[in-house]
Amino acid sequence: MAEVTLEDVNKVYAGDVVAVRDMNLDIQDGEFIVFVGPSGCGKSTALRMIAGLEDISSGKVFIGDNVVNDLPPRDRDIAMVFQNYALYPHMNVRENMGFALKLKKMDKDEIDRRVSEAARILSIERFLDRKPKALSGGQRQRVALGRAIVREPKAFLMDEPLSNLDAKLRVQMRTEIGKLHNRIGVTTIYVTHDQTEAMTMADRIVVLKDGVVQQVDTPQVMYENPRNVFVAGFIGSPAMNFMRARLEKENGGYVASFGRTRIPSTAPRSARRGEGLGPRGLRRKGRRPRDTPGAHRGRHARRGRGHGRDERPNTVEVQPQVIESMGSEKYLYFGLPKEQAVHLDSVAEMTGDAGGDADGAGSADDFDEMLVARISAESQARRGQGVLLSIDASKIRLFDAETEQAIL
Repeated sequence: MAEVTLEDVNKVYAGDVVAVRDMNLDIQDGEFIVFVGPSGCGKSTALRMIAGLEDISSGKVFIGDNVVNDLPPRDRDIAMVFQNYALYPHMNVRENMGFALKLKKMDKDEIDRRVSEAARILSIERFLDRKPKALSGGQRQRVALGRAIVREPKAFLMDEPLSNLDAKLRVQMRTEIGKLHNRIGVTTIYVTHDQTEAMTMADRIVVLKDGVVQQVDTPQVMYENPRNVFVAGFIGSPAMNFMRARLEKENGGYVASFGRTRIPSTAPRSARRGEGLGPRGLRRKGRRPRDTPGAHRGRHARRGRGHGRDERPNTVEVQPQVIESMGSEKYLYFGLPKEQAVHLDSVAEMTGDAGGDADGAGSADDFDEMLVARISAESQARRGQGVLLSIDASKIRLFDAETEQAIL
């Protein structure tokens, strides 16, 4: 096993197309780290530079104490698992798994020992004499993992290895890969576009956008304290809601206001130091859909649009446009009327149980954008009926409207 370090690594293609920009990263010995981001963000390119499958335009890549920029892939002592399995169709499972060792002219008894041990770990002993065409997708992926394990490399590199599997099998294979890492403890770099895979598998996550590292942190820290709006919107399911808000002083404290709703907020450090709040005091605030302590029944609010609202603090009345039942919970999609969102530059997510019978859902053109709340599966909320959501103000995250950086 070994540490993997990237120092000021860049990848520029012809035509000055920058795929990776100034990437600095220290991956610890035995760590499971996940590169995640949208298509074209540079995550696979970064992995391929570590593997030696892409040339590095500038910077250095270390595996252990050695700079490997000029080493071919076979000399880097890494093993790569690909999205499409890359198995030899004319070889059986045993031959596929041991082929790299055979090329190294390793003793046959040692090859058999390593293949048998890897097959036992992956529960594929009974498939050793089958050809790849006789295996399911999940079984082929296990063979690809086994081929990597038998090499006993310093690091595993995995490029979206589960993307060809169906949803149920992906969940199963996530668990298997996690168990495998816990058992053998090899440094692992895993690339995916699926933030759920990143959250459930990683010791640390590296979020990339347009070739630039946005944040490196543990899953929980990244979820609770995203560094900028992009990370806040990318990590978490459902994604964090974004709303424009004005941060204002009130009674010796601060409130984030959007339309008629005013929510007490912790002042950003810049405000406490007496610095400006930016143009017109605008901020973006963020909040996870799970962070609403509860939603009040519509009967407690004055019914219908245009008839006022409940006077309790930290609440907002909405009319659901879509309600999705997920079995254990429901997702409630709604829009804030444009007149309520006009002063808002913040990110908020609201959740809770809700109900009511207010009339008037409003058309899509009446709303600024669709937001989502995670509510109880037992909720009696109905499409088009008034729902009063309460907001846990301590969970709000504030972002600068211009730079999109977190300001707390």
